[in-house]
Amino acid sequence: MTPVFHPAAARELSAAVQNGEDYSRGLGAELKAETQRVTQLLLNTPLIGEPIGKGYRRFPLRRFPFALIYRIDGDQLRILAVAHRRRRPGYWSQRQ
Repeated sequence: MTPVFHPAAARELSAAVQNGEDYSRGLGAELKAETQRVTQLLLNTPLIGEPIGKGYRRFPLRRFPFALIYRIDGDQLRILAVAHRRRRPGYWSQRQ
């Protein structure tokens, strides 16, 4: 299985990493590492995430208020959003 980040999800991750670094040096790098850890976990066990309808799943990051929103498309793990868990629920639902 191959991970594929939606361009908007990649921008969300980049912005969150930058915000983390602005807040505290090294925090952004920790967020990026946690995202990589969770992505690898999802590649190994893609059904571990909570089903949230229409084939979408959600898996929270540790220590950070974000979750990866993803779906499985054949041999691709399509990450559609790096979504803040307390802001704008479902804003990503139109992403393919």
